[in-house]
Amino acid sequence: MEEEKIEVKDRIEVVGVRFRRNARIYHFDPSGIELETGDPVVVETARGLEMGEVVARGSIEATEKEGKPLKPVVRKATEEDTERAGKLRQEEGKAIAECTRLLEKLKLPMKLISAEYNVDGSRLTVFFSAEGRVDFRELVRELSRNLKVRVEMRQIGPRDEARMIGGFGRCGRPLCCASFLTELNPVSIKMAKEQGLPLSPMKISGLCGRLLCCLGYEFEQYRAIREKMPKPGKHIKTARGEGVVVGGNPIEEMVLIELEGGVRVEMTLEQIAEEGRSKEKAREEEKEPRKRRSRK
Repeated sequence: MEEEKIEVKDRIEVVGVRFRRNARIYHFDPSGIELETGDPVVVETARGLEMGEVVARGSIEATEKEGKPLKPVVRKATEEDTERAGKLRQEEGKAIAECTRLLEKLKLPMKLISAEYNVDGSRLTVFFSAEGRVDFRELVRELSRNLKVRVEMRQIGPRDEARMIGGFGRCGRPLCCASFLTELNPVSIKMAKEQGLPLSPMKISGLCGRLLCCLGYEFEQYRAIREKMPKPGKHIKTARGEGVVVGGNPIEEMVLIELEGGVRVEMTLEQIAEEGRSKEKAREEEKEPRKRRSRK
């Protein structure tokens, strides 16, 4: 199959916009509007017009195979937009109260997280969590009729729920996802194993019940160091005799070796390498006289 070629054209200007604190950054076409970081803007999204904040500016390469074009920035947010957004935030509380009442009435197994109006108040998005799929059609009909607005229900997972609600982790600091993480990357039990952490889910899970996001922060460093360290069970000759690797500390690059008689010693990777070089040098020196005798 012939490989498809992508022709690179000029670079196009983009701005990164964030709609909520610590939320994901989305790229938009500035449409020729002069924008600075921190400017509030009104942009066109799949949910209609929404207001966000410019948090980054830059450019990307334009190619013939771009897919969907970037949605535009409609305008810088005006004082009227800001005032309307403040009033709508107050209305969001009333929407949640009405939605809670209807949930009890319809006996739906849902947990409300938050509700958000778009910039002109024509659409309300309700975020909720649930263990499985929920038939919320009747809820949407009654909520739309009572609030006189178009309603969209959006089910989110446990990690997004923790991000939106916030809280404190076992480290005592605010949740990473609710303070600075903009992307929730996959985390696996392999990351905990590589770092020598307890494999009990209770000890390495966050408030969301999923594995801690911070397991991925140092995973690559641990993996790179462990590749240089001898594996457990490997036999190593030291100045105090031969021993077997039984563990180690990747952060300090220390290797724990058990010698004959059960004595355990710690050696750095550099010390092990130096002893290896010394033994290699000694072997070369032993071979040198033999080479001289053979030449004679």
